[in-house]
Amino acid sequence: MTRKSKLMGAVAGAAMLAGALPAMAEDITVAYFLEWPMPFQYAKEMGTYEEALGVGINWVSFDTGTAMSAAMASGDVQLAVSQGVPPFVVATSAGQDLQVLDVAVSYSDNDNCVVHSDLEIDKDSAGELAGKKVAVPLGTAAHYGFLKQMSHFGVDLASLEVVDMAPPDGAAAIAQGAVDMACGWGGALRRMKEHGNVLLTGAEKEELGILVFDVTSAPAGWLAENSDMAAAFLKVTAEANAMWADAGNRAEMLPVIAKDAGMDPDATMETLAGFVFPSVDEQLEAKWLGGGAQNFMKGVANVFVEAGSIDKALDSYENAVNTGPLMATKGM
Repeated sequence: MTRKSKLMGAVAGAAMLAGALPAMAEDITVAYFLEWPMPFQYAKEMGTYEEALGVGINWVSFDTGTAMSAAMASGDVQLAVSQGVPPFVVATSAGQDLQVLDVAVSYSDNDNCVVHSDLEIDKDSAGELAGKKVAVPLGTAAHYGFLKQMSHFGVDLASLEVVDMAPPDGAAAIAQGAVDMACGWGGALRRMKEHGNVLLTGAEKEELGILVFDVTSAPAGWLAENSDMAAAFLKVTAEANAMWADAGNRAEMLPVIAKDAGMDPDATMETLAGFVFPSVDEQLEAKWLGGGAQNFMKGVANVFVEAGSIDKALDSYENAVNTGPLMATKGM
């Protein structure tokens, strides 16, 4: 059995939709993150998406979800895989017509803030952060988590010097002692932890209602004309997630995912161990796209408004979620 054969179920079903697409469909560009390993990258490297969609795909890596939003606004990117909910909310709150297509991954220990070890500050002494310099990628999931944690600990944001830095830059800054705390995710977060400690664990954050999950997103205008293509894309992603869920496939998938993520296999497995990939049925339940995600977006927007990060929130984020393509995968 070849590596591709295990995903051919997705290709066969998705091809039925792809066959209905315009014969001269243009290639598309898809955004993703390096050092953020996910099962879809196995399908990416096997060429499964191209087979299913019937078009060429230009895969482009980004440092932040805010950059993904900008690229979709300019028309340079048609789909963004694993965009954080906060940057999605920032964009839609500002009027950008983006829509969530699925829950790409749920995580809580893979996104956090790290305090430099020299300060010896933990959750019992977090008040000592006042006056400190913090590297935060503004408008991202890490930014949202930072705001919620500072609120929980009663740290006045006005007392902090907050510097907008992408996670790799924040990791370098805390390593050099240029900042007292840095926030980020993935490989950058692991490097941050080499020089400090987190204030709250993932489980402790969840108890405070700090959920952390990413989505697959796309411009609403593009989706309106390419819903079948979007469904085919989501079908391949779901099949790759299901393949990874079977531990028997991991020896085959891990080195491929690790190479594409720009990581070594051990670090890749460590990161993936903290990820949850909900099934299509689970994503359509009330907890996620059946209402929970929309309500969570409203909560994120309200926190950003209170912090002065955005001007206003939408009245509702119901229209920011489009479950049509995901539901279509169930019949493929």
